[in-house]
Amino acid sequence: MNSLSWGILGTGRIAGLFAKHLRHSKTGKLVAVGSRSQTSADRFGAEFNLARRHASYQALLDDPTVQAVYISTPHPLHAEWAVKAAKAGKHILCEKPLTLNHPDAVTVIDAARRHNVFLMEAFMYRCHPQTAKLVELIRQKAIGEVRLIQASFGFHREFDPNQRLLSNELGGGGILDVGCYPVSMSRLIAGVALGEPFANPVEFHGCGHLATTGVDLWAVASAKFRGEILATLATSIHVVQDNTLRIYGSEGSIIVPTPWQPAMDGGSTTIVVDRKGSPREIVIDAPQPLYAIEADNVAAHIEQRQSPAMSWDDSLGNMQTLDRWRAAAGVVYHSEKPRK
Repeated sequence: MNSLSWGILGTGRIAGLFAKHLRHSKTGKLVAVGSRSQTSADRFGAEFNLARRHASYQALLDDPTVQAVYISTPHPLHAEWAVKAAKAGKHILCEKPLTLNHPDAVTVIDAARRHNVFLMEAFMYRCHPQTAKLVELIRQKAIGEVRLIQASFGFHREFDPNQRLLSNELGGGGILDVGCYPVSMSRLIAGVALGEPFANPVEFHGCGHLATTGVDLWAVASAKFRGEILATLATSIHVVQDNTLRIYGSEGSIIVPTPWQPAMDGGSTTIVVDRKGSPREIVIDAPQPLYAIEADNVAAHIEQRQSPAMSWDDSLGNMQTLDRWRAAAGVVYHSEKPRK
């Protein structure tokens, strides 16, 4: 497995979490941070004992000690800096969603292909042993043929139109921020049930409640996949949900209590399989923290330039589905509107 010297582009909460977990990686070492100000870079650098503290994102990309970058900026900046990172020859782990929309995702993937660098959308749960076990259970038809998928990811944040999650300019709303998780999981489960890495819905319907800023506060969707597999999806940034994954098959059900952030700091997680009225609990052990596992997954697949945990085609399909959900809910970002 390759070793990697990492730079973090952005200094928000998720950047700090990645940096904290990277200490437990088998392959990665954090060597630099890039921010939009020296003050922010110095604060982050002091917290994580970094000597290389850059006052701009470009300076981080120009740093020859950095091999791979973790992009943790607000959503609208993902495409710009992923493309620039590819041009700089840096391998890329970009926070979800990969971009604001499907056309931007195509641009980013084209840049990674053109400049021959690794690129993965950072759905960390896809790299975790719990998800691997879930895929194995579906593939083995532990509950027979998959019929229904129910997935939700939602939380309550106080209403503040100046906060990132409520900002149209910063790509706020539940669909892009956390709705991308249920979408990606339903596509994964449906695909595995059909004998493929993932599947895209053949029908999709959605709706949502929008804030005055034009972003969705809560939204629901239904999807139909080949094989008559149906999914119900829900997301929110202003409503607490149970955030559980439920899969119903012809011979039973699977419940995953913590599908999105399994064993965040390392430890064990559980999957409950009920086949014909006989439930059993499967325990999955993962000694590493969640983002350390993700970083090691990047290193393991550097030579292939993409990871089977979240391939380029998978990300493109996910972005297309998110575009459909946003369109159905009426969410349009100002940056997407035609300029007069």
